[in-house]
Amino acid sequence: MTTTYDVVIIGAGPVGENVADRLVQGGLTAAIIERELVGGECSYWACMPTKALLRSAAALRAARQVPGAREAVTGDLDVAAVLSRRDSFASNWQDDGQASWLESVGVPLYRGHGRISSDRIVEVTADDGTTTTLTARHAVVVATGSGALVPDIEGLRAAAPWTSRETVAAKEVPGRLAIIGGGVVASEMATAFSDLGSSVTMLARDGVLHLAEPFVGERVADSLRDKGVSVRIGAEAGAVKRNDDGTVSITLVDGEQIDADELLVAIGRTPNTQDIGLETVALTPGSWLTVDDTMRVVGPDGAPLGDGWLYAAGDVNRRVLLTHQGKYQARAVGDVIVARVKGEPVEDGRWGRHAATADERAVPQVVFTDPEIASVGLTAAAAEAAGLRIRVVDYDLAATAGSSLHAEGYQGHARMVVDEDRKVIVGFTLAGPDVAEMVHAATIAIVGEVPLDRLWHAVPAFPTVSEVWLRLLEAYGR
Repeated sequence: MTTTYDVVIIGAGPVGENVADRLVQGGLTAAIIERELVGGECSYWACMPTKALLRSAAALRAARQVPGAREAVTGDLDVAAVLSRRDSFASNWQDDGQASWLESVGVPLYRGHGRISSDRIVEVTADDGTTTTLTARHAVVVATGSGALVPDIEGLRAAAPWTSRETVAAKEVPGRLAIIGGGVVASEMATAFSDLGSSVTMLARDGVLHLAEPFVGERVADSLRDKGVSVRIGAEAGAVKRNDDGTVSITLVDGEQIDADELLVAIGRTPNTQDIGLETVALTPGSWLTVDDTMRVVGPDGAPLGDGWLYAAGDVNRRVLLTHQGKYQARAVGDVIVARVKGEPVEDGRWGRHAATADERAVPQVVFTDPEIASVGLTAAAAEAAGLRIRVVDYDLAATAGSSLHAEGYQGHARMVVDEDRKVIVGFTLAGPDVAEMVHAATIAIVGEVPLDRLWHAVPAFPTVSEVWLRLLEAYGR
């Protein structure tokens, strides 16, 4: 059976869904292929269920920091209720709702494993072994995402460790949880499971959130330790063994042994490109896909492969491994394919409609630890490495009137990184309770390249924590 569409998309996560939506809105036909659940990693094993795991404890902490509310709190977390809420946000790992959305917008769903067999041809193998061939008139989009990276540590794979998937979907809270890693997943899950009652040991060889501003990792590590988490900076696993009783033993490179009931490995991601037919286009299976700013896959020479029919969006191109940036890329991909098919102008210059310019220097991110971390743009170190002449301005969030109203004993910190030659903000980081909703203001300032002289006239409402904008500008001297 062979069917033809304008565009064929491999992967029905949020990136693939958004590509399909833009294509259909632009008047093209599109088919989408998914081997697991429609909605992808974010819907079932990452963004949504992880935040559901974290939110209940965060709400409880917030109530206990406000006199009057504090006295009304008489119990601890109901773990079963937290897990049940998590299940609901993962749609109980059923994708009926998202599959029906595809149908409602006119995008056929092919369930199975998609492999590129030749230019613009994708073969879909279903679970029962039947094969369907899809032909794309104009483009194939790879949106297969990424999976957890399991390193080559002696005995680790045989020990069947948890990755982010098993951790997020856990039906029971382990008494002892060891974590290899110190990044976002490691930090959030250390927060969540310590709140849920686990005794957590975190083996953070490179530090906690070490890619962020230094004060971020320091504050999160201190908070985790206050919760009882054993944060072992510099500790490195040398060998792992799953014992006969089901427990796990981790031997560090210095010989120390750590025992746990479960082990989470959270040290990075690997592209889901191992078996999608990359060899047919002279690329290496299992590799990240390099793209131009319109997400066309390019070869080693930087030129689009063939006549430019192959695109890659989301994690798989390694530009930014965040769902919202993948969806941003997806919008650009869908729109640029429509423009190219219809012979319309392609706006692929800096900040053009068809270019994912924000991937370079304007990526927002929130880490839902305690304290929350919200950042956008470059850290001070990254800005200096990029050759910018910068000035760093810091301010204590607790010194704003809004913070004292928000919570008793509020602690937080804000930093802006200014490009001194252009007098615009290129980086902004916040650490503190409930700072997540403040990050978009900084994103707008950075993307819009708003001069500090103009930003001075953006008056923050009193009494809110956002008054920190005024204080930072005052500290800068404007």
